[in-house]
Amino acid sequence: MCFQKLSILSNGGIQLSASKKAAFQNNGNNPAVPIIKPGKADNIDASKYRPISLLNVEGKVLDRLMIDRIMHHVHSNAGLNSNQYGFIPQRGSVDAAMAVKEIIEGNLKQDCTSAVSLDVRGAFDAAWWPSILRNLKELKCPTNLFNLSRRSFGNRMASLCGNTLKIEKPVTMGCPQGSCSSPGFWNILYNSLLNLDFTHRIRVNAFADDLMVLTRGKCALDAEKYANQDLKKIENKMRFNENKSNVFIGDNENFRR
Repeated sequence: MCFQKLSILSNGGIQLSASKKAAFQNNGNNPAVPIIKPGKADNIDASKYRPISLLNVEGKVLDRLMIDRIMHHVHSNAGLNSNQYGFIPQRGSVDAAMAVKEIIEGNLKQDCTSAVSLDVRGAFDAAWWPSILRNLKELKCPTNLFNLSRRSFGNRMASLCGNTLKIEKPVTMGCPQGSCSSPGFWNILYNSLLNLDFTHRIRVNAFADDLMVLTRGKCALDAEKYANQDLKKIENKMRFNENKSNVFIGDNENFRR
């Protein structure tokens, strides 16, 4: 890690640049600590463990400076879809729940509503770097921040150490859990999904990687038909966990799972 191009500006700000040699050098080899997910104590499936990356202090400082500048640019230009409620300042899960409640109550006054909750399979582990970089370009990310982001994705390695065993593996995708930039990069990646050209009967809300697809129809079959049309668009963007996804459908008299 190198700080040769972290320069203090006259106004007290910090300039981030990756135009020369100051980038994430030797970025990889982040030790991973596997923490088993709650309720999965006896499971030997690797997907039931949450690998937390241990980052060096210098890398974490640069990571925080980089993503803070990127998100300041994105929020200043209203770049993120307003239907994202996760990792957004002054927004939270209560706001997301209330937004869904208002939509359903409005729809049920006249029509039937289907609500499909989707859980991204692998979520942060599935974040594809080229897609993040493409979305940064679409958001007109400043060149120095874009180059720094691009270099931060290069030459990554993950290592897992036991008593006498050490395993290393190159990393080619994903946002490390424990990284300061992971939430911001995830929202930038997810933004392209929220900006898909959905029909006027569809409303899509997100809280981080959790997605709620609300569809209005004259009857249950009508709502199901319209929902399936737009779910195909979503499936082309992300892979979802069928075991953690649910469908609710109902009218003003009942709302069933």
